[in-house]
Amino acid sequence: MTVVAILALPRAYALDISIPAHVFGRHPGYRVLVCGDRRSGTAGGSGGGSADADVAADIRPAHPLSALEYADVVVIPGYEDPGAPVPENHLKALRLAVERGARVVAVCTGVFALAACGILSGKSATTHWRHTGQLRAMHPDIEVLNNRLFVEDGAILTSAGAGAGIDACLHVVQSDFGAVAADGVAKEVVFSSARDAEEPQYTDVVTPARDSLRATREWVLENLGSPITVQRMADHSLLSRRTLIRRFVRETGMPPMHWVARQRLLSARRLLETSDWSVERIAAAAGFGTAANFRTVFRRELGVTPTAYRKSHGTDGPAVTRPDGDVRSG
Repeated sequence: MTVVAILALPRAYALDISIPAHVFGRHPGYRVLVCGDRRSGTAGGSGGGSADADVAADIRPAHPLSALEYADVVVIPGYEDPGAPVPENHLKALRLAVERGARVVAVCTGVFALAACGILSGKSATTHWRHTGQLRAMHPDIEVLNNRLFVEDGAILTSAGAGAGIDACLHVVQSDFGAVAADGVAKEVVFSSARDAEEPQYTDVVTPARDSLRATREWVLENLGSPITVQRMADHSLLSRRTLIRRFVRETGMPPMHWVARQRLLSARRLLETSDWSVERIAAAAGFGTAANFRTVFRRELGVTPTAYRKSHGTDGPAVTRPDGDVRSG
């Protein structure tokens, strides 16, 4: 069982603690612990707690900081006033977890705690759009990426606000247990399937609902096995090629064919996990054409062959049965 430790920092936002507890708690492969310095009372205050209703003033860690020593995944929630210092005992526990090889997910301003540890030096990261400038100014050794839902650099994943925190957690579930398991967890928490990391946090221009390309994207998903081109998508949406590309990038954060390639990979992963279809049949159904092309693209993008992926994530791999809903805190 994969142990997920949520680090309840002082001044932490309640929502940023409850989101990972809720998402990871939907899958039986995770044991979720909320950890902190129980001597200081609550996660939201230093002593008497905080008067800010958005801060987790009433969340009391059920496990000590030492529990991070055996965590496989450490989640750092966002907290108010990211420029304020983080207690050294929290930073020390975080450093030790990273040095031991734990994966880390920082939600929103939780990235500032990682930066204070020196863990992000030379790495790429993101945070809520309100704080990207502050992060860049305080830590010029970090490559801060603007307007990204989340950024994965090695074992470290940083995300934007609370909503993007759901996407980041679902991404971890998908990495651990496969796309079907992540779909099941998303359904349990009444959320769409995990959005792509490159999708924007926001758009500067609001797209009217009648101009949304959702219908065209759904059409693509229903026809992945057929040849898909930008022109076919433009024809379906009754737009010019140039207008389609502009709106598509605005809505999804990526060019049309880049998005199509991502959807084909995701479709192939689901088929490898849930069916006994041959590689050739999956290649055709997902739109890769030949099995050779499918194997090449799959290995380039995921680092493993389709057969190896099926062995680790298919019916003989880790369980993907939905849980009873209880958070396993030990």
